[in-house]
Amino acid sequence: MKFLNQVVIVTGASNGIGRSIAEHYLKEGAKVVFADIDEAASMEIINASNYSENAAFIKTDVRQEQDIIQLMEKTQQQFGEIDILINNAGKALFKSIYELTLDEWEDVLHTNLRSVFLCSREAAKIMKQNENGGSIVNMSSTRAYMSEPNTESYSASKGGIMAITHALANSLANDQIAVNSIAPGWIETKHYEDLRAIDHEQHLSKRVGKPADIARACLFLTNRDNNFITGTNLTVDGGMTVKMIYEED
Repeated sequence: MKFLNQVVIVTGASNGIGRSIAEHYLKEGAKVVFADIDEAASMEIINASNYSENAAFIKTDVRQEQDIIQLMEKTQQQFGEIDILINNAGKALFKSIYELTLDEWEDVLHTNLRSVFLCSREAAKIMKQNENGGSIVNMSSTRAYMSEPNTESYSASKGGIMAITHALANSLANDQIAVNSIAPGWIETKHYEDLRAIDHEQHLSKRVGKPADIARACLFLTNRDNNFITGTNLTVDGGMTVKMIYEED
């Protein structure tokens, strides 16, 4: 249990990828803070866990600076330190650029990107007091470097996450805080059993991804044995972004 008694904050932990990340750290002996706006869903997960004594919920709207400040303060008060931060909270919006409003644009950017800056800034203030520093993982996306139509706000936020990751890695290096990002591809979080054969076969891995694939990537990047890895992005997409795709007759 390489994460025994380490304190981990996971934003957006109440469902999907965030839930799997939180559950994996709990199984590895960590103390995990579920930072989310959905208290009911988070508490249902915690109460059903075999490791509920090591889990806590702190209601957090990552769009709000004061919520983030309180998240870090309460975590330190309850557990004494912060070792790992997983900036996972995010939202997607598929809407024509001709109809996308400024408020909608800013909501996505504040949720996905500004929150990474704020959470990392506040967590680092506490991490730098640790003997072994800490580790931050930011959830980017393969949409940081490839797109579909009508994804401007989401793609921009995920590209920004990839860029702020290597900036933070430089800024926090002297405090022994490693900072990396993960770019998931297609990760099916709800109806895996309903996927078609072609959905799986188009991947080099021959399957669509699962939340656990991203959780294991987080465990790898935040393992103290791997602290030589910092400032980089790990693409976890079943090989989709390295394929050359042409229209054929």
